[in-house]
Amino acid sequence: MTDNNNALKNGANGLFQGPAAFLFPGQGAQEVGMGKDLYDASAAARSIIDEADRALGFALSGLMFGGPAAELERTINSQPAILTMSLACLTVAGEHAGHSLQASASFMAGHSLGEYTALAAAGALDIGDAVRLVRERGRLMQEACDQRPGTMAAILGMDQAPLEEVCKETNTQVANINAPGQIVISGAEEDIARAVKLAAERGAKRALPLKVSGAFHSYLMGPALDGMLKALDKVTFHTAAVPVVANCTVKAMTSAQEIKEELAQQICGCVRWQESVNFMVSAGVGTFVEFGPGKVLSGMVKRIATGVHVAAVNDIASAKNLTNTQAGVP
Repeated sequence: MTDNNNALKNGANGLFQGPAAFLFPGQGAQEVGMGKDLYDASAAARSIIDEADRALGFALSGLMFGGPAAELERTINSQPAILTMSLACLTVAGEHAGHSLQASASFMAGHSLGEYTALAAAGALDIGDAVRLVRERGRLMQEACDQRPGTMAAILGMDQAPLEEVCKETNTQVANINAPGQIVISGAEEDIARAVKLAAERGAKRALPLKVSGAFHSYLMGPALDGMLKALDKVTFHTAAVPVVANCTVKAMTSAQEIKEELAQQICGCVRWQESVNFMVSAGVGTFVEFGPGKVLSGMVKRIATGVHVAAVNDIASAKNLTNTQAGVP
């Protein structure tokens, strides 16, 4: 496996040799200062970020570039910030390539919040609608956290089947299946504490509570569902120009109806990331490029798949490297 943007090469159909998938990170990837170099150096990035500011009616860019961190980390702010940063990264990479990159992707996928970014990148959502929608999603999720407090835990080194038994016995829920031996569970705090103890007793290598504000992707997010359905009904979805692999169903979706159904299901449903990556590999994808802050998804892909190429675009330098055609795929 090659973790090197320079290992990517222009092919007959664009920037990449063979099918490529574009990935977009979820909540937690945010950091103060993200996007500032893109904004200063690229008119294309500036246009994306300015559009997000206008759509929200306040300077989201100010939080992205200067914080404070506590304000950027609030769910209501971090979700539109990560989406905006990720789209800016994709746009800048296309700017350096000399053409839009969307046509170079066979699939797009995003982890939780990142699914909205993938839909915007695939043309299913306008940027203004996307940032407003995820800000409302963040508000509703935080409201649900306040109404029905909960938390999450990472269970490492335990197979899915025995962990699901633990969840049944503790009234918890599998929330993210991220990679082999890396599964996140969600539920009420006392239930998660019991699940962590039980998982450790049954062979988990590590079982660690996470520092999160709520039990995301679980039944405890139920109070957010009605509001999310109303928000989704107000948005015009377009047919996706590139198939987006759904978190919950692991199906390649393009139609507005299946997109709306997936986004509704995702509020309380499990993010099946490992299966999503395997689905794309089985469809022939040999290159995965993550656009946005951090390299979390890139790391997961390395654990899931072998013999694929992985790259991450999170600043000007990595955007330029992605379009470097001097080195061939080994």
